[in-house]
Amino acid sequence: MGNCCGAQANVNPASSKPPSPAELSNNNIKQDKSIKERSGSGSGNGSSNGGEKTETAETGKIITPNLKMFTFAELKSATRNFRPDTMLGEGGFGRVFKGWVDEKTYAPTKVSVGIPVAVKKSNPESEQGLKEWQSEVKFLGKFTHPNLVKLLGYCWEDKQFLLVYEYMQKGSLENHLFRVGAEPLTWEIRLKIAIGAARGLAFLHTSEKTVIYRDFKSSNVLLDGDYNAKLSDFGLAKLGPSNGDSHVTTRIVGTYGYAAPEYIATGHLYVKSDVYGFGVVLLEMLTGNQALDLNRPPGQQNLVEWAKPSLTNKRKLKKIMDPRLRDQYPLKAAAQAAELILKCLESDPKNRPSMEEVLETLKRINEIKEKPNSKEVKVATNQPQLHHHWSPYHPKHGGAGAGIGARTPRHGRMDRRGRQLTPKVG
Repeated sequence: MGNCCGAQANVNPASSKPPSPAELSNNNIKQDKSIKERSGSGSGNGSSNGGEKTETAETGKIITPNLKMFTFAELKSATRNFRPDTMLGEGGFGRVFKGWVDEKTYAPTKVSVGIPVAVKKSNPESEQGLKEWQSEVKFLGKFTHPNLVKLLGYCWEDKQFLLVYEYMQKGSLENHLFRVGAEPLTWEIRLKIAIGAARGLAFLHTSEKTVIYRDFKSSNVLLDGDYNAKLSDFGLAKLGPSNGDSHVTTRIVGTYGYAAPEYIATGHLYVKSDVYGFGVVLLEMLTGNQALDLNRPPGQQNLVEWAKPSLTNKRKLKKIMDPRLRDQYPLKAAAQAAELILKCLESDPKNRPSMEEVLETLKRINEIKEKPNSKEVKVATNQPQLHHHWSPYHPKHGGAGAGIGARTPRHGRMDRRGRQLTPKVG
C-alpha cells in the first residue's frame, strides 16, 4: 500500500517507551472538533467526547481504546516463532501470521487451543510500515463496528512493530472472486458481502470525525465464517475534511483501478472518493473480473472502461455477468445493481450517492427474489466459462481460508496522471 499522509501519532522509532493505546488513538484527532459528513445524509453520528462509548450508525461505536499490549515473546510463542507454515500473507511492509491465544486473557496457547488470531509483523526497517502501523492503531483502536475487523492489541519493542487482529476464516473477497479453484459465490452471498462492506464504509463516513478509508478494494474486504464482510487495513485511512471544506488535499497513494479519477488528477480526496472505489468492487462482484488485469485483451484491461457501456442495457449486462453465477440471479436485481454502480462511478464526486444511500439501495435490491426462467438457465449453461488471468501485480494468491493480511500483493504507486510508478506490495 502507499504512503499514509494523514495525521499520525507522534511516535519516535528510537524511543524505548511505547505509547499507550489512548495516546496512539487520540493524538492529533482531538485537534479536529467540527468534522462533519460532506457526502449527503448524515444520520447516526457518534461521539467520542470524554471517551464515552457512544452508539452510532448501524450498531457501531466510538470507544475508549482498550487494546492489549503484547510482548514480542508472547507473539513469538503464539505464532510458533513466526514459522513459515503459519504465514497467511506478505506485503512490502511486513508479513501476517496465524497464531493462537486464550479467548479471555489473550495469552499464547497451543495450536487449536483458544482462538485463532492474525498477527501482522511490520518490517522493522520500513519507515512506511511504522506509519501504517500507527494509522491502524489510531483508527481501528478507536472504532468498533460489526463490519470493521477488530484490532485486539499491538506490540512495540525496540524496532518490532506488530498488530493483532481477529482471524477471518474465509479470507478476502478478492480470493473468492479471482483465485483459481475458488468455490463460486452465489448471488445471495455476494449481496450479503456488498451490504456488509457498505455498512462499514457508511459508519466511517457518518462518524463525528469522518474517516476516509482511501483504499477500498476487494482484497481489503475480509469474510468471517458466515461470509459477513469486514473492512481491514486502515494504513491509508485519513480524517475527512473540516472547517467547511469539501475535501482534503494529500499525496496520491492507493491502488490503481480503484482510486477515484478526481483524486488521481488533483490529489483532492473527498468522502465520496470512497464511493467510487465501492462501485469498482461492486462491478468486480457482478462480472467476476478484476479492476485491473494487464493480461486481458487490449480494451478490456481496465474493468470500468470496458464494462461501463454494458451497464445500461439488460441484454448487454447479461453478457458481462460472471458466468460462474450460471444465470442464477434475478435479472431485475442485477440491472438495479448495475444502475447503482454507474452512480458510484460518476466522474464528479458531487453526483455520487452517499454510502448511506448506497446501503439503502443494496437492501432494496436484496429484497428482489424472483427466479430466472428456464430459457435464461439454458442460455447460461451454453455460455463458455471464462478463465481469469492474473495481473503481474497479483502473482501470489492466498487460500480462501486465510485470515486478515492474506491478500494479494498490491498494485504500485501512481503519479498524478494515474501512471504506475513502482510495482509493489503491502
